[in-house]
Amino acid sequence: MSRLTLSSLLLLLTLSACSGPVEDTRPGQPVKHRQDAFKLMLRSFEPMGKMLRTDDYRANEFARLAAEVVSRRDAPWTHFAPDTNYPPTKAKAAVWERPQDFERERLAFFELSDELVVAAQTHDKDTAQAAFDKVEASCKSCHKDFKK
Repeated sequence: MSRLTLSSLLLLLTLSACSGPVEDTRPGQPVKHRQDAFKLMLRSFEPMGKMLRTDDYRANEFARLAAEVVSRRDAPWTHFAPDTNYPPTKAKAAVWERPQDFERERLAFFELSDELVVAAQTHDKDTAQAAFDKVEASCKSCHKDFKK
């Protein structure tokens, strides 16, 4: 390999390594908004799981976080418009190819998150754990089919 070819290859590799994550530059940034909305919901959900895993269950805080999840759960879904399957999406094409299945997953999540709020209000850790596990399973089920 010539020195010029090797230099060109190294320059190309260096430049490609410098490119950062893809940004949503479309009008209204629907992909960014739905990703941000999911992250915000996760900021309420993850501490609940940590409480249960580390045996640091605080009933009032758990109930507050469960209510917060429900208050944030509507935000991402409106940003799954038909023309939003482009980078930086982490959604699979199945979201748009199988909208009835995607909607079924969304509705299951809503139902189970409602049940989580009710369970959290009992202040019983085992009841809260069971409800939390169902919501977490719902998230995993949806991610399996609809997230890259």
